[in-house]
Amino acid sequence: MSVNSHIQNNGGLTRQLAAQNMSFRETAHSGTDPDELSEILSTPNSPIKVSAEGNMPIAFHCNFISVGEVAVADCTYEGTVLVRREAPCDRMIVFLPMEGNACFDGMREQIYSVPARGTILEAGRATGARLFGPRRHFGLFIDQAKIISHLTQMFERTISGDIDFHPHIDLTAGPGLVLQQLVSSLHRGLSGNGPLQRSPLAVGSLFDAAIYLLLESCPNRYSNQLALPAPAPAPRHVKWAIDFMQEHIAEPISLNDIAMAAKVSVRTLQQGFRQFRDTTPMAYLHELRMAAAHRDLLASDAKQGIADVALRWGFTHLGRFAAEYRKRFGQLPSQTLKR
Repeated sequence: MSVNSHIQNNGGLTRQLAAQNMSFRETAHSGTDPDELSEILSTPNSPIKVSAEGNMPIAFHCNFISVGEVAVADCTYEGTVLVRREAPCDRMIVFLPMEGNACFDGMREQIYSVPARGTILEAGRATGARLFGPRRHFGLFIDQAKIISHLTQMFERTISGDIDFHPHIDLTAGPGLVLQQLVSSLHRGLSGNGPLQRSPLAVGSLFDAAIYLLLESCPNRYSNQLALPAPAPAPRHVKWAIDFMQEHIAEPISLNDIAMAAKVSVRTLQQGFRQFRDTTPMAYLHELRMAAAHRDLLASDAKQGIADVALRWGFTHLGRFAAEYRKRFGQLPSQTLKR
């Protein structure tokens, strides 16, 4: 369910190499011990507990290949395997089954995974699963932050929170079939001494293609916006204003300061932001600072309080900050700090 790229055991093979700043790691495991499978599927932040239904025998063979923030897997299971996730993970997982069924415990309902139909589980959306062997699936694991980064680049504005993918994708034709072929080719090309290990640029392009295919072809919160024609490039003065905001994000800059840096009047600046960013300059700056506070809270230790982070980014009213933060990120600052 998750990839632990640091686990090594007697049943596993781990190989790692670096090429053009891209790190490949392959880990293969076979066995019959549920506790061993628990270790294989767990990560430090998201432990997993595996058991066999009715204490009946199980068997597994799992091959994981990690490439930076993305991974692919080819997993086979025998018997009925029960999986319980003890803490949320920070990766979206796409299961592409070839044989056998599975049932995932979603937040509101159970999600069934069967051959010819892929399953998309966003980070934190599944608390457990039941795998009915013989079961074989390919898996695609993508850090949620990487997906958000791709969306941010597509929209040229800050994106955060859940993407709300529809949990199913047809694998018999169209984008789903292409996605399954992409993941299969990536796994085959990276495993062993596969040729893709010697072409990190190709690997990066294929993973990007898989992410964009998911975003543009699988129904999600941003599907309607992605279907619209791309907006015209922002004029230079809007870009200059954004650059100035990012460079002085922690300073008490005013609308006049931003307009002067952009070499236009305040009125022209406001019009440009309304037309090309669908917001106002100060609302855009507010968004940048809120995202910065979120990053600080994610990286913070217990010694740094919420008030310190809020004040650093110009949020002087803690109650209002908490309310806006929750609306923006779906959780309170205190919940982010505890992660």
